[in-house]
Amino acid sequence: MTQAVTYRAEVPASMASTAALEGFRLRPFTALRALLRLFKNKEDTVQVFEIMRALSGNSIPRGYQRLISTPAGGAIAYRRQELAVVLSDHAYLASLPEGSVGRAYLEFVTRENISAEGLADESRKGVEGGIDAQHPYAWYGRRMRDVHDLWHILTGYSRDALGEACVVAFSYSQTKSLGFGLIAWGGVYKIGRELPGQPVYKAIKQAFRHGREAAWLPAEDYIKLLGEPLEAARQRLNIQRPTFYEAVPQGLRERLGANLEMQAA
Repeated sequence: MTQAVTYRAEVPASMASTAALEGFRLRPFTALRALLRLFKNKEDTVQVFEIMRALSGNSIPRGYQRLISTPAGGAIAYRRQELAVVLSDHAYLASLPEGSVGRAYLEFVTRENISAEGLADESRKGVEGGIDAQHPYAWYGRRMRDVHDLWHILTGYSRDALGEACVVAFSYSQTKSLGFGLIAWGGVYKIGRELPGQPVYKAIKQAFRHGREAAWLPAEDYIKLLGEPLEAARQRLNIQRPTFYEAVPQGLRERLGANLEMQAA
């Protein structure tokens, strides 16, 4: 057998030919319809991904190009590690030191009864193969999807409605994806009505600012980060304490809950 017999075609026959490249056209009306559905049920994660696909624009290719513009980022992209696989390995996460980012993440997803694979499954609903395409942009999109709950841990925001709005505001500053911006400002309007007199606007605005002032998180080596002490990681990445979010009484934030139905006006 010659070595050439072991060579494989460079483009797999099963690969969706254009799926990874079709999501960069802005579709604002699609996003607005999905936002109204999300207002009715915050837990309808499918609508979040619909908004993100409709408004991602060039944020994915722009982010990928920024990632590979540095030697460390280029090495991360070359390896193309799938973070959903790592974050679903609870035995590995449990082996990390007490107080580490990885242990805090494991406690978070266990308490909330969520998972990285579950989030990945939600992102596939209503689309035909694009997110799983064998393309650098699709891989980068999966990476940004998979770090969402890790960013909850790093930023200090819980999964109540206000916490989610703050995380997406932080994410907008990090990625400049208009989908994050729309969801965040939708949160200002709807959650502000649910919690009159509370610093909802200030909390979300502070999250925007913290995302802008923090290190650029998409370029982090998340395998190393998982083993790092959480407080040390926050300090290294310049992620500041969410004081306005914390100023909203926990009982009020929890009243919003994971299943808040924000009635559309």
